[in-house]
Amino acid sequence: MDIADDAAIYQIDDHMAIVITLDFFTPIVDDPFAYGAIAAANSLSDIYAMGARPILALNVAALPKKLPIEIGAEIIRGGASKAREAGIPIVGGHTIQDEEPKYGLVAVGMVHPQQLIRKRGAQPGDVLLLSKPLGAGVITTGLMRDSATHAEIAAVTEGMLMLNRRASELALAHHVHAMTDVTGFGLLGHGWEIAEQSEVGFVIEFDALPWYPGAKRLGEAWTFPGGAFDNKLFYGPHATLDPSLEEWEHMLCFGPETSGGLLMAFAPEDAKSVQEAARDQGVQLWVIGRVVDEQGILVVR
Repeated sequence: MDIADDAAIYQIDDHMAIVITLDFFTPIVDDPFAYGAIAAANSLSDIYAMGARPILALNVAALPKKLPIEIGAEIIRGGASKAREAGIPIVGGHTIQDEEPKYGLVAVGMVHPQQLIRKRGAQPGDVLLLSKPLGAGVITTGLMRDSATHAEIAAVTEGMLMLNRRASELALAHHVHAMTDVTGFGLLGHGWEIAEQSEVGFVIEFDALPWYPGAKRLGEAWTFPGGAFDNKLFYGPHATLDPSLEEWEHMLCFGPETSGGLLMAFAPEDAKSVQEAARDQGVQLWVIGRVVDEQGILVVR
């Protein structure tokens, strides 16, 4: 309990530790099955971010009394489908009545204590890699405001449905130094967590950042969720953004993500090898910056 991590860790003995986390949220897409599956993928992401292997999960659900039972069943079925993809059972859970639907998982994993990947550990000279595009928050907000296209919604839904399993396995196999998943605090918030706990700084190249289709269009139209402004208020003092960037481009970097990718720090030679292995396996990884001695985060053009 010394520092904040993506999940709680309970060491059983010298060879085994339990990793446990909980996450749930309100619907961000219209399809109830996809909503349940995205929520499950998001919950499992914290287990993968710790370098652990999920072993089981519990449902956490709050469903309105007036919600048709078929819709609630589709949400639960979506979560179960994603758990099966991860190779784990959902062994129970708890449901209450509430005014607005909420769904997620308690996810439990296992890992050897010496193989845990934590936020601290990034070193000057490391290369920063990201395993999913950014911009989920602005696109799902665009969905709620009827300003996102069907193609944009389809692309971000596909990305949010993707498990971070293979990216985590690749990171472990190639000696990742530090890792976290990019979710509610956005790229700069979660990046700052690694930088602060590792006592280093980040230089992030804005033009190297991958974005979901439509993210920049909606960002320029200021289609931001409230969390983006909260993130800027809280993490803004730790970040310096290139003055040539527009204000909406600044906000994109603070935008919250849902079921986002893994942010990873590798030694340069390991960064090359993990990218080669990822290409061979059909996994996309983007180089987005580097680790430096100076404290704080610098976003450059």
